[in-house]
Amino acid sequence: MFSEQATQSFLSIVTLVGFFVTLIVQKTSSKIGNGILLDQDFDKPQAFHVEPISRGGGLASFISLMFFIFIYNFLFGRILSDYLFLSIIFFSLGFLDDIKIKTNPKIRLIFMIVALTLSIIFLSINIDNIDIGFLKSWTSNRFFEVSFILLCFLFVINGANLIDGFNGLLVIHSILINFILLLINIDNQNMELALIITGQIAIFFSFLLFNFPKAKIFLGDSGSYLFGSLIALNVIETNNLNPQISSFFFCILLFYLFFEVFFSFFRKIYLKKSPLIPDNNHFHMLLFKCLEKTKKFIDCNYLNSLIINLVYFVLILPAIFFKENPFICRYWFFFLLIVYLIIYFRVYSFAKKEIDI
Repeated sequence: MFSEQATQSFLSIVTLVGFFVTLIVQKTSSKIGNGILLDQDFDKPQAFHVEPISRGGGLASFISLMFFIFIYNFLFGRILSDYLFLSIIFFSLGFLDDIKIKTNPKIRLIFMIVALTLSIIFLSINIDNIDIGFLKSWTSNRFFEVSFILLCFLFVINGANLIDGFNGLLVIHSILINFILLLINIDNQNMELALIITGQIAIFFSFLLFNFPKAKIFLGDSGSYLFGSLIALNVIETNNLNPQISSFFFCILLFYLFFEVFFSFFRKIYLKKSPLIPDNNHFHMLLFKCLEKTKKFIDCNYLNSLIINLVYFVLILPAIFFKENPFICRYWFFFLLIVYLIIYFRVYSFAKKEIDI
């Protein structure tokens, strides 16, 4: 690795590139393909804007990430093949929707499963460290290991796509998760992975400047899929390099992304709705409506994102101090799921009573 000063210069360049790429995409979106990148669908359940806004955040982040990977290879002589191929696959899949090429949700899910399975096999993505009893023995079988990794990616990627929609919600959440992963890797001298994660955080911050508090650009499906795939891979790599840390700690880090998808899936089945079709009863949407109902706040959009991420950070903060204790981490994870359900049903009850959802 290069000196600390050279590394800082490299990251500074990545940050500047991310900023200017995002600025250029945001300014030119209305001129590309007669505004094909503009989000003008104000009637969809997850829409909370009233004017056309670019969905080019995913494109800008992807270009910035490709620049980072290219320069990283030039400086250190290593191709980040896992990050490269996963980023290309999931950016491309989401970008189809961003440019208004609609795909059936079932077909998209099938393609996602096939692409992930092939990526896991050919990129040799493994989970080396599992201290969850039955999973540790099951993952000794490669078929089950691939299936388990596949589910991990699906939950995180779809969770990222699900919570995207409010100014800063997903990108701040991504920064929090990756910042904790960064501290873990720095503390254990995993400097190569720490640099890779830092580069991603720089790109996230570059986008955040244009998305929060007032949104001038959205991530789109391409951005949420891209961010989700990066988070999942960062967690797996950090888990593998730090075997002393409980696997349940990483479950704690991902509990909001994971459980939002898991709970929504069964909630929709219970209500006899398709689990693949979006609705407006997700937690972040209900909380926004409740905040809006109080009429105490000028802009509930970004406030909603701040509240959710602040509560998330407060809830996972204690786990950082006992991250090497599997017993405590296990029960803290299940405690967080219970807390989520309690808060969700309280917010849902208020929304149903006061707003008649």
